[in-house]
Amino acid sequence: MGRNILLINHYAGSPVHGMEYRPYYLAREWVRQGHRVTIAAGSYSHVRQKTPVFSGAWREEMRDGIRYIWLRTPRYKGNGWKRAVNMLSFVSRLYRRQDILIGAEKLDAVIASSTYPFDIYPARLIARRQRAKLIFEVHDLWPLSLIELSGMSRRHPFIWATQRAEDYAYRHSDLVVSLLPKADAYMASRGMRAEKFAHLPNGVDVAAWHEPLAPLARSMMKELQGLRTENRFLVGYAGSLGTANALSALIDAAAILRDAPVAFVLVGKGPEKQSLQQRIADHRLENVLLMPPIPKANIPAFLAEIDAGYIGWRPCSLYRFGVSPNKLFDYMMAGKPIIHAIAAGNDPVADAQCGISIRPECPEAITAAVRQLMSMSPLERHQMGTRGRNHAQRHHDYSALARQFIALIDRGTESQPAATGTEQRTAKAA
Repeated sequence: MGRNILLINHYAGSPVHGMEYRPYYLAREWVRQGHRVTIAAGSYSHVRQKTPVFSGAWREEMRDGIRYIWLRTPRYKGNGWKRAVNMLSFVSRLYRRQDILIGAEKLDAVIASSTYPFDIYPARLIARRQRAKLIFEVHDLWPLSLIELSGMSRRHPFIWATQRAEDYAYRHSDLVVSLLPKADAYMASRGMRAEKFAHLPNGVDVAAWHEPLAPLARSMMKELQGLRTENRFLVGYAGSLGTANALSALIDAAAILRDAPVAFVLVGKGPEKQSLQQRIADHRLENVLLMPPIPKANIPAFLAEIDAGYIGWRPCSLYRFGVSPNKLFDYMMAGKPIIHAIAAGNDPVADAQCGISIRPECPEAITAAVRQLMSMSPLERHQMGTRGRNHAQRHHDYSALARQFIALIDRGTESQPAATGTEQRTAKAA
């Protein structure tokens, strides 16, 4: 019998709206497997390419069998106080629109899946009203990410409130699903019972990779073909141009390799774009191409044109809990060898034997990895890429991940009794 699932993710998107994609792909597979899914998302997100347009406080939309409830939230820029207002607005509307989110049929599971943990409070209230399982899905460890990556003080009021919400989630959820494979000990230290933990990584839409490629724009294709006519080895990157992606080291590697038959093609946007452009200009590099972002549907066509993919991380103790980047699985499905600059609790590239893992933020290590791949025969690089594709198909297909998620829900502990009026008021106060 199919399950009725409410998935709460402030930043949830779709192929039409842009990131985040994980909620969409899981929900689409659940629908295909006979389940009913509602996604509750905020109307505005800094990672989304297209903002839903509507008047009023909310809007319902059906997309690929998924019921979306868009809740109006204010716009913001950067990570200042306006983003915090955006979060609080979303959580507030979750409380006020409970009946709309629940719909006509009883819920079997409520998943709190926003990056920040504040949605656990209304999620638990809804789950108890419906006698449904409560699942806390962890993408990033907040507030630890803010402390270790952004340097925020543990005494900051926002950090205090976030820590309280995270601890509440670990204590009261029936199941904790983590994208990070090594986070269980940390979560247990914050109050989670060990048997609640389950690791479910990010995934890829394997079926889409067997469809005809959506062609690149003519201007981009012309640029890439121009590099090909110069017999250059193409190292590609597709994703956000942010500090965490450690792309300055890639530009510095390009400077070292300025006289070699290699070119670096970066596709994306982000806060570091201007800084990277300045670095390219300072080095007077002609072997780096910085191009605008492309739709997700065009990523396979771009990756088909490169010889190797690059993904990098800044050295950070936070990564001891593991990583699960979406772009990595796209590289794998493209069958391209991968240069992975990382120091973390896990390394999917090493596990799949589909590339070269190097220490992070080290231009000399990137240079050596590029030269090593260039020295290989086309057959050796093809075999390396094939191992990555096989690994992604076995371990990261969203169709299989969706079935595993349902099995985890069914395995979970018995749901709690319905909330009383007093408990509802207590949850709201929290």
